[in-house]
Amino acid sequence: MPYQAPTADQLFVLKDVLGLETYANLPKFADAPMDLIEQIVEEGAKFCENVLAPLNKVGDTQGCKWLPDNTVTTPDGFKEAYKQLVETGFPALAADPAHGGQGLPGVINVAFSEASSSSNMAFSMFPGLTSGNYAAIASRGSDEQKATYCAKLASGEWSGTMNLTEPHCGTDLGLLRTKAVPRGDGTYRISGQKIWISAGEHDVSENIIHLVLARIEGAPPGVKGISLFIVPKYIPNADGSPGARNEGVKCAGLEHKMGIHGNPTCVMAYDDAIGYLIGEENGGLSIMFIMMNEARLWVGLQGLSQAEAAYQAAVTFAKERLQGRSLTGPKNPDGPADPIIVHPDVRRMLMESKATIEGMRALLYWTILQEDLAHVHPDEQARQKAGDLVGLMTPICKAYLTDKGFEIASLAMQVHGGSGFTEHFPASQYLRDSRITMIYEGTNGIQALDLVGRKLPAKGGRAAMALLAELNAVAADAGEDPAVAPYVDALNTARERLQDATGWLMQNAMANPDNAGAASTDFLRLVTLAGLCMVWTKAAKIAAARVAAGDSNPFYANKLATGRFFLERIAPEGALHLTRMKTGAAAMMALPAEAF
Repeated sequence: MPYQAPTADQLFVLKDVLGLETYANLPKFADAPMDLIEQIVEEGAKFCENVLAPLNKVGDTQGCKWLPDNTVTTPDGFKEAYKQLVETGFPALAADPAHGGQGLPGVINVAFSEASSSSNMAFSMFPGLTSGNYAAIASRGSDEQKATYCAKLASGEWSGTMNLTEPHCGTDLGLLRTKAVPRGDGTYRISGQKIWISAGEHDVSENIIHLVLARIEGAPPGVKGISLFIVPKYIPNADGSPGARNEGVKCAGLEHKMGIHGNPTCVMAYDDAIGYLIGEENGGLSIMFIMMNEARLWVGLQGLSQAEAAYQAAVTFAKERLQGRSLTGPKNPDGPADPIIVHPDVRRMLMESKATIEGMRALLYWTILQEDLAHVHPDEQARQKAGDLVGLMTPICKAYLTDKGFEIASLAMQVHGGSGFTEHFPASQYLRDSRITMIYEGTNGIQALDLVGRKLPAKGGRAAMALLAELNAVAADAGEDPAVAPYVDALNTARERLQDATGWLMQNAMANPDNAGAASTDFLRLVTLAGLCMVWTKAAKIAAARVAAGDSNPFYANKLATGRFFLERIAPEGALHLTRMKTGAAAMMALPAEAF
């Protein structure tokens, strides 16, 4: 069941749905004509299909090994594949040219990142984590720190981590105990323990740069006293090469996990490790969110990627597995039975997967486009709007895409039947690998609370108003084509439900904060469905025009057929979410804790 990158749909989203060519006059976009974008997407697909995908099962079965000297080895082939990855230049696609990067928009890089994660999620975590590490240092590091670390991180020669969680301290970072002691020479000594550190120790890159949250002695309690430190595995020499071993940094063991076996999840022990403050003292939280927000979008991409890979495996199985006969008569009369893809319930699972994946892809790519525009658009109001939309959509992309990634992986296992429950087929690995995405970088319940408690009311609700304006603009731009009218109707209905839900929150959350918490996940789904209706309307407008013009490429007719399933089977879920959130918190909180 070989993985094939969905390049046709990726390019359709980039070129047609997002209209990247219309931004050709903007910085970064000016250096990315469509023929270059197509080349990047197609060459990236080949690398993922031919180099990374064959190692996915290897990584799952072999896993990583922790050795007595506190080092970690990765599965066979990972080290060589990582070297090839660095040589291709793909890790540096969106990095600043000042750091040796190509300076392309992030939305172009996302197509390769999706294919990389679909083909081998565990492997893709090495460069994925490094990207957030690079972003933090490039944004807030000193000139010396940027000169020392950014080029190596951008290329992937050095990899990076995020060290946040401690044994007693996960989401509530104000409880962290890792301490930092200034030594008077510009360095600090870092001591403490961090857990669940992905890629904390390994053999694929020549140096590992840890970004570690710690508290300087005498710092204020809670999150106001958190600082961020660069703690390299090897102290860089003046010429930029890895120097002496930072002896205070050790991997104290590996977690035994449900999935992503090819990426080491480490317990990291810091014992007077040499660290360098990044940014200001007690200013670590804001820098951490640079990493965290980038990571949350990347985790959403992981949900999409595992959904795509699992769906492809399910389609292959459904076309080959012979069981029973079609309810409307044999479709394989010369065989002993029909392939199971003829059965309506199998079609239900495959169509739900396909329609959800294509909508999620367009919505995630659209969100990352807003992130690009927030940085490069010459108009201040346009930058503000794009930044507001990114902030609003980040928890949505993280939560919804990972929820659905796991659900689609589960549907893929169901399509496989008993075969999916064995390790002879890939369905089990996709299910196991995808499950962590709903947990790390803030559980999906935390994302929903962040949306309702912080993102929605921020700056007087400016981001929500920007999204509503965008929904209105897409509906108005859809034109009079009867083939697109059902999408516009669904979009308008989704917008009305979202406005209704927002009004309900404003009236009820202040009176009882539990109402906001109880409504948060359903509200997140309502926002997501509105976004999905928006991108499906944009896609349908283009596809319908191509079909009407007589385009013989079946891609466009198939896009409309998939969109019809979305309209009839997925978009109506908004009514359920609105009804549920309006019940408030009473039933949810009525049962005493001791009764559970």
